[in-house]
Amino acid sequence: MEFQKTIKNAVSYRGIGLHTGKEVTMTLEPAPVNWGVVFVREDLPGSPQIKLSASKVISNLRGTSIGEGEVKVRTVEHILAALSGLNVDNITIKIDGEEIPAADGSALPFVRLIQKAGIVEQEASRDVLKVEEPFWLEEGERRLVVLPNDKLKITYTVDFPQSPLKSQFAEFTVDEETFIREIAPSRTFGFMEEVEELKRRGLIQGGSLDNAVVIDKDGVVNEEGLRFPNEPVRHKILDLIGDLYLLGKPVRAHILAIKSGHLFNVKLTQKLEELRQKLEEEVSLDINAIQRILPHRYPFLLVDKILRMGEREIVGVKNVTINEPFFGGHFPGHPVMPAALIIEAMAQVAGVYLLNKSENQGKLAYFAGIDKARFRRPVLPGDQLVTKVKVLNLRRNTGKVEAVSMVEGKKVAEAMFIFSLIKR
Repeated sequence: MEFQKTIKNAVSYRGIGLHTGKEVTMTLEPAPVNWGVVFVREDLPGSPQIKLSASKVISNLRGTSIGEGEVKVRTVEHILAALSGLNVDNITIKIDGEEIPAADGSALPFVRLIQKAGIVEQEASRDVLKVEEPFWLEEGERRLVVLPNDKLKITYTVDFPQSPLKSQFAEFTVDEETFIREIAPSRTFGFMEEVEELKRRGLIQGGSLDNAVVIDKDGVVNEEGLRFPNEPVRHKILDLIGDLYLLGKPVRAHILAIKSGHLFNVKLTQKLEELRQKLEEEVSLDINAIQRILPHRYPFLLVDKILRMGEREIVGVKNVTINEPFFGGHFPGHPVMPAALIIEAMAQVAGVYLLNKSENQGKLAYFAGIDKARFRRPVLPGDQLVTKVKVLNLRRNTGKVEAVSMVEGKKVAEAMFIFSLIKR
């Protein structure tokens, strides 16, 4: 079982953007559970925010940039790689400019910055995207093959036949220790013959031998040489890890990459996002599965089917019939489902979500509080009560949800619940 993490203290880093050449201060701040990664442009009026998402990528030209409306943040892949490598889920990243600092061209300065801030575990389970079926992307000479695997494993091949680099290969099963030691120190690189053209196009205005490895026809120009014999392909892996974290959650898969880059990496991430959404939409549970999760039985089992169970929500159904035992004594001659049992039906749908989590198996969900309960219209025999529950907060021993029940698309009841999760 994995739990979400954030940083303990706020920390800052000041440096020059690789492409803009402008100085910028980046400040990392702790964030609550389920916050995700949020960028804040403090230099703009109102300090607009961008919540990390693969759908918000606006450019892949020599780096990955995200944006929303007129607001954008450039070159996010190295800080995202550091967050991914150190398993940080929730954080606010404030910057007073357009581009993340280049640092030394690697993710290592950001790793050290996060380590300086300290990492703390939070009382909420971590969402992980685990690939269950193989798939691949192919475009010209580029290939990305994705295979099921219990951990993130990356196999990468690049080929530069016209340069001294030639072909390079690397393979890592990515955990925190491996990332810090083998991947994070690898720096971005480029070729001398590209420099003038890139600058003419307004790119790499802040590029130098202090934040990039430069290669000419004779080899590496930087006096210190390479940090690893295959540093360029390791940096390609670093970029892929950063681009994958656009999902905002860790991926468990074996990824084989051939001549990929930011554009192709983002296409993969967007494909994984589609896969995640599809998996969420397809999850449904019949009565047998529900009975394996909930302890309730007739006449107090008030969920017949789960239509959909996603990352933070669940939709369940109760078919109300005249044979319900409570109709015989509740308003005889005018059968109406008791409001208390509508509340119970809503709570049981929430209970399926809470108790289906692997970390909660073997527990019971007890009411700890009910708030803002409202009943809009009666529920009658023949009605199908459809309840949608949104999970607001989920910790080790408590959960908070909001629920809405509807009949034929019309709201009949709503409420907020707090649960205590207790071992049997």
